[in-house]
Amino acid sequence: MKLGSVSRVLLIEDDAAVREGLELALTMHGHRVRAVESGEQGLERLRVDLPDVVVLDLMLPGMDGFEVCRRIRAAREVPIIMLTARGDDIDVVAGLEAGADDYVVKPVQPRVLEARIRAVLRRIGRDQAELEGHGDLTIDRAGLVVVKRGVPVGLTPTELRLLLELSGTPGRVHSRQQLLESVWEHGYFGDSRLVDACVQRLRAKIEDDSAAPVYVQTVRGFGYRFGPV
Repeated sequence: MKLGSVSRVLLIEDDAAVREGLELALTMHGHRVRAVESGEQGLERLRVDLPDVVVLDLMLPGMDGFEVCRRIRAAREVPIIMLTARGDDIDVVAGLEAGADDYVVKPVQPRVLEARIRAVLRRIGRDQAELEGHGDLTIDRAGLVVVKRGVPVGLTPTELRLLLELSGTPGRVHSRQQLLESVWEHGYFGDSRLVDACVQRLRAKIEDDSAAPVYVQTVRGFGYRFGPV
């Protein structure tokens, strides 16, 4: 989607009151919302509607949100914001490992969810036009394409934004808080688990050996840096 255009939101939430309330609030904020009550319905709508972002409740009947998240991520790189009934470490980490980009704790404040949706959509196409080579990686900042040894790498908008942020200043160490502010736009209320989980997913896609990363390196006690390659 182009920034400024109407975004298509797929909302998967089984609680009718929550679903209807969020659908109304997001529609009032200018989004085009498709709301469904089960993971199975959500996966079907994903193929038909091609949403720009998915808002996914974790505690769904039948197929739970974790499995839905994994299936969405296997099919598309669409951003996923999960809704969790609590800020439980287990739920949040499991959701992030399943492929979610961000999360909001219930009861959901529509303005918070709206801000997270806007932030995740702004991650698409925000950097300057430039073609860069880093070892076996080629990063096209204009086309938002990453290629490794001639093969395109499928990255989610959040993974891409993280890579663009880190690779923009090779060798510079970025703290988790700095990355939360620049990539997730969370500021003070950010959760460093978002950064760590996204780094793990990014490494799995761009590194030859994610246990010995060449591109996205950990600086123990400080954060992450890109290269030097």
